[in-house]
Amino acid sequence: MIQRIQTIFILVAGLLTGSLYVQKFADIIVNDELHIFNAFGILKNQELITNGLPITIFIGLITVLHFVAIFLYKKRILQMRVLGFTMILLLGLLGMFFYFTYASFEEVKVAFKVAVALPVVCVILDWLAIRAIGKDEALVRSLDRIR
Repeated sequence: MIQRIQTIFILVAGLLTGSLYVQKFADIIVNDELHIFNAFGILKNQELITNGLPITIFIGLITVLHFVAIFLYKKRILQMRVLGFTMILLLGLLGMFFYFTYASFEEVKVAFKVAVALPVVCVILDWLAIRAIGKDEALVRSLDRIR
């Protein structure tokens, strides 16, 4: 059902991934010049240095999949599979954060922000939701045996 605890887990994870669009991921210092890394790329003085289109697409896809998973409450097995796929995408997003940070420049000083840890939090929330969905599925199957 839509009012279950797993819905709250999925909703919070979706909101956290959606909030990545407005947060900074890191401050990068190269040759004493400050570069800002956000969802749209790496910027220097409001000028785009590295395009962040893959990260933007990943964040959008993950957010949409979270909200799609909320409305799959009648198909619990499919809901668990969608969340499992979302967890894999979140780990890929985390890898992309580090790739974009270190592959763009040589000899950098990086100060990561809290937003880099949000995909890990979302993976934990998705895992908790999958566990709760599994418990619901087990309950429904046990009630089907009784009839």
